Amino acid sequence: MTRIAVFPGSFDPFTRGHEDIVRRAIPLFDEIIIALGVNTNKRYMFQTESRVKHIQSIFSDDTSVRIMSYEGLTIDFCRENKAGYLIRGLRNTNDFEFEKAIAFMNDDLATAHGGAIETIFLMTDKVYTGISSTIVREIKKNQGDISRFVTNEEHLIINT
Repeated sequence: MTRIAVFPGSFDPFTRGHEDIVRRAIPLFDEIIIALGVNTNKRYMFQTESRVKHIQSIFSDDTSVRIMSYEGLTIDFCRENKAGYLIRGLRNTNDFEFEKAIAFMNDDLATAHGGAIETIFLMTDKVYTGISSTIVREIKKNQGDISRFVTNEEHLIINT
C-alpha cells in the first residue's frame, strides 16, 4: 500500500520553513503532494502559477514530491488523490490549537464518507519558527529582501 501524504496550504509564498517540513517528511511517505489551495475569494500576493513553479524548482531533485493546485475542500482533494495522510507544520502552541481543530474536522469529514485521514504534525525547526508567509509578504510589499526566508525567489511573480 502506497503511503501518500498531502501538505496543503496557500503557500503565498512557500517559505524555508515549509521546505524544511517537506524535506523531513520525505522519508516517512512514498509520495508527498504539496497542494496549493486556491480560494477564488482571496487575493494572493504571488500568482498561482509562479507559486507552483517556485515550489517545483525547490523539489526538482525529488520524484516523490508533486506539486498541484486545487479548489474546494482539502479532504476531497485527498480522497481524489488516494492520500491517507495530511502533513501540517507547527511553529508554536497557537498553530497547534488551530491545526488540531482542522485535523478533527477533516477526520470527521473523511469518516462521514467512509474514508480515513490521519494528520501528522511536524514541528518546524527552531531556526524557522519566526518565519510566516504573512510576514514575508509584508517585507516584500515594503521592498525588503526576502531571500533569507524563501528559496529560489526569482520564480515568484507578484500579482498586478
